[in-house]
Amino acid sequence: MVRLLLGLDIGSSFVKAALVDADTGVVAGQGSSPASEMTIVAPRAGWAEQDPAEWWRQAVAAARQAIERSGQPGAAVCAIGISYQMHGLVVVDRGQRVLRPAIIWCDGRAVEIGQRAFDEIGRLSCLARLLNSPGNFTASKLRWVKEHEPEIFSSVDKAMLPGDYIAMRLTGRAATTASGLSEGILWDFLDGRVSQDVLDAYELTPSLIPDVVPTFGDQGAVTSAAAAELGIPVGTPVAYRAGDQPNNAFSLNVLEPGDVAATAGTSGVVYGVSDQARWDNESRVNTFLHVNHRADSPRYGVLLCVNGTGSLYSWARRTMAPEASYDEMNGLAAEAPIGSDGVVVLPFGNGAERTLANRDPGAAILNLSFNRHTRAHVFRAAQEGVVFALNHGMDIVRDMGVDVRAVRAGRANMFLSPLFAQAFADTSGAVVELFDTDGAQGAARAAGVGAGIFATMGDAFQGLRACARFEPNPQTVPQHRAAYERWQEALR
Repeated sequence: MVRLLLGLDIGSSFVKAALVDADTGVVAGQGSSPASEMTIVAPRAGWAEQDPAEWWRQAVAAARQAIERSGQPGAAVCAIGISYQMHGLVVVDRGQRVLRPAIIWCDGRAVEIGQRAFDEIGRLSCLARLLNSPGNFTASKLRWVKEHEPEIFSSVDKAMLPGDYIAMRLTGRAATTASGLSEGILWDFLDGRVSQDVLDAYELTPSLIPDVVPTFGDQGAVTSAAAAELGIPVGTPVAYRAGDQPNNAFSLNVLEPGDVAATAGTSGVVYGVSDQARWDNESRVNTFLHVNHRADSPRYGVLLCVNGTGSLYSWARRTMAPEASYDEMNGLAAEAPIGSDGVVVLPFGNGAERTLANRDPGAAILNLSFNRHTRAHVFRAAQEGVVFALNHGMDIVRDMGVDVRAVRAGRANMFLSPLFAQAFADTSGAVVELFDTDGAQGAARAAGVGAGIFATMGDAFQGLRACARFEPNPQTVPQHRAAYERWQEALR
C-alpha cells in the first residue's frame, strides 16, 4: 500500500493540507480551506482574535480535500506533521475546552506588559537567557489574560500555542515543544528549560505549561473521534510540530548555519539559521530554537517579521481592484517604473511591528499625485514597500553578524510576482531561489522524519529542486537601492 504523510499548515488566513508519498517524495494531494480568508476579529484597535475551533474545522476540511484529490484511501496516512501560526495563545480548562478566543500573532495588546517584564527581569538577563525581550509574545498575552480577565484565568488549566491546540484535538494530549516555548518567550536558553524568570515575573505557575515533547518524534496518536472526522486510521502518530517560520525553513531544507529562508504570505519573514546564540540589543528581531536544534549541535533561527505583507496586497485588491486576480495586479504593477514614480508605501498596518521596536505606526501611501499616478503605481509601491520593510529588518540581522547571501523561498504568495522577487534580490544583494513547496508539504516531510520513515533529514527532501532563480541585476540594482533610500527617509 502507498504510505502517505499528512501535513497540516494552520495559518490565520487559510488552513492547508498536503499528502506526500513517503516512498517517492511526490506530492499526492493538496487541500486548502476555507474558500475565502478566515476572519480575524478585532474587538478593539490593535487586537486580533480567532476561534481555535474554526482552525480545527478548516483543518478537517483541508485534509479531506487533500485525501480526495490524492485518489488514495485515508487509510494510507501513516504520520502527521503540523505547522502553525506562531506566537498565539490558546487557553483551555481541565476538560480541554477553549475558554476564550485565541489571541493571535498580530495582536498588540500585550506590548506594555512585555516591556514591564523586560525592565523587571533586566535587559541583560532577558537577552542572555531568553535571547529576546518578553515583548508581545505568548507569555505576555497570558499575563494579559491574568490581569484583565481574572475570571477566565482562574479556569485555565493549560496555555498553548495554536499548533499545540491542533495536536490536542488530534491526540487528546496537551503538549508543546521546546522550540514552541522559545517562540512564546518561555524558554531559558542557558538552563535548557522553561524560564523561571518569566514565570516569576508574570506570576504564572509551571502547571500552566503543557508537557514538552520532541519537535520530531512521538507526540501522541490520533484518537478515534479525530480519526472519524479526518477519515484516517485510529492511532496514526503525530510526529512533528513547529511554528510556521521554522517549518517554512525546514520545507526549504534550510537547516545549517548560513542558510536563509523567506516567506511573504499574510506576514513577511526572513529566517536565518545560526549555530551561535545571537540577539539584537533592541529585540527588533528574534532568536528561537530551530527545529533541528540539539544540545550537542545547536541551531538557532534568527527571525525578522513584517506583519503587513500579503495583508497589504489583499487590502489593495479589495479596495482598488476587486475585479482583478493577483496575477493581474502583478501585471499592472509591472507597468509602473522602478520606484513607482515617487509613490512610497509603508506597509505597517497590521499591529505592532517588532523591527520598529514594537511601534504600530499604521500604513501610509505617500507622495501620491492625482494627476500622475494610477493604481499601477500603488500596486508596485506596495510590492516595493514590502521588500524594503524586509530589507530594513535584514539590515538589523546583518549587524548581528548573520550573512545573507542567498535566500530560499516557496514560489507562493508575493513571491509569485517576478517584480517582487527581482526587487528583493536587487535591494538585498542576495540571490533568491524559489521552490515549489509550502508549509504543509514541509510538515508532511517532517512527519516522515519524526516517525522514523526517513533515516535522515536529507532523505525527506528527495525531489526538491529550485524552479526559479533571481540574481541582483546590475542594470536595476541602482534604481531599487535609490528607491529603498527614499523609503527609509519616509520611514524616519
